[in-house]
Amino acid sequence: MSMHRHRLLPTALLALGLLAGCGGKPSAGAGAAKPPALAALVVHAEDAPRQQLWDGVVEAVQQVTITAQTNARVRELPHDVNDVVAKGDVLVRFSDVEQQSARQAAQAQLASAEATYKDAQAAFQRIEAVYAKGYVSAAQMDQQRAARDAARAARDAARAQLANVGQQLDYTVLRAPFAGIITRRFVHVGEAVQAGPPSPQPLIQLQALDQLRVNVQVPQSAVEAIRQFHSAQVLSGDRRIAAAAVEVFPYADPQTHTFNVRLPLPADSDGLYPGMTVKVAFATGAAKRLLLPASALVRRGELVGAYVIDAHGVSLRQLRLGAHEGEQVEILAGLDDGERVARDPQAARAWLVARHAAGQPSSGASAHD
Repeated sequence: MSMHRHRLLPTALLALGLLAGCGGKPSAGAGAAKPPALAALVVHAEDAPRQQLWDGVVEAVQQVTITAQTNARVRELPHDVNDVVAKGDVLVRFSDVEQQSARQAAQAQLASAEATYKDAQAAFQRIEAVYAKGYVSAAQMDQQRAARDAARAARDAARAQLANVGQQLDYTVLRAPFAGIITRRFVHVGEAVQAGPPSPQPLIQLQALDQLRVNVQVPQSAVEAIRQFHSAQVLSGDRRIAAAAVEVFPYADPQTHTFNVRLPLPADSDGLYPGMTVKVAFATGAAKRLLLPASALVRRGELVGAYVIDAHGVSLRQLRLGAHEGEQVEILAGLDDGERVARDPQAARAWLVARHAAGQPSSGASAHD
C-alpha cells in the first residue's frame, strides 16, 4: 500500500484552540519523554472491496397509475396528494346514473329472455313426449328444438350483458389495490373522464413506501465486474445500506448502451423515498484501506483532522476522508498504517493545552513532505 501524505492543519486552526505540534526537532529532554497517557487506537489497513460509484434513483416496487375504465363524471375524491391510504380505500367515485339505468335495462332484458326460454323449454318437452308416440313429425320436433336453443342462447347473452353492465357500474367506484401514498392526482371533482379511445384517462398515482429499490444505469464497460462480484451498497448520508440483491438486466439500452441494474432495499431503509437520487457503490475488486472511528475526528468548518500520538507527544494531523461505513470513516490521506490516534480528541486537546501552559513542547513530530 502506498504511503499517505501527511499534512498538519493550517495555523488558523490554532487560533480556534486546536494546538498542533511545533514541527521542530525534539530536544534531548523531549526525546526522552514518555508518550502521553492517552487512550489510543492503532490504525491498520484492512481488506475491503474496491468500489465504483454510480448515480441511482430510488423508486417504489409497487406503483400504479389508476385509469378510467368507464365514461363518467367525477363525483368524489376522498383523498388528496400525500395522503396515506389502506388497501381497499375508495380513491374515486363517479356519477353512476347511466350505469344504473343500463343495469336496470339489462335486468329487464334478462327477465324477458329467461321467461322466453322457460316457455320454449316447456313446449319442447311437450313435443318430445308426443313425438315418441308418433303424433308429430320429425320436422316439427326439430323446429321446436331450434326454438328452445335460440331462447337459451338469448338468455345467456342477456346474462353476459348484465355482467358487463355490472362491471361498468363497479368501475364507478375505484379502490386502492394496495396500501400506499398518493403521489399524483390528475382529475378534479366534476370533471368528465373517458375510458378511451385512444387510451384510458389517468386518475390517481399510488406508490407503496414499504418496498423500495434503486435503479442504476451503468456503462457496458462496468457491467461485467458488477455481475462477477454481485455486491452493492447504497450511500445515504453517513449510512451505507447493503442492497438485498443485485439484479442486472440481460440487455443494454440501444440508445445509451447502458445496462439497467436494480437493487432491492431492505425494509428498514429509513430516509429514502421514491424519486431521490443516491450514490451506489458497486464492488469491483479487492483493495486495502484505513478506517478510523468518526468519534476520533476533529472538525473545524471544512477541515478535518485527528490527534496522532507518537513517542514524543501529540500532533494534530489534517486528513482527507473517503466514504463512511457505519460508525467508521475511510482515510484517504493523512495517516499511515500502524500509526496511533487518540480515541478522545477532547482529552488530546486538553493534554496539548496543559503542555503549552507549562512551556513544554507538545510534539516532536514534523509534517511529512
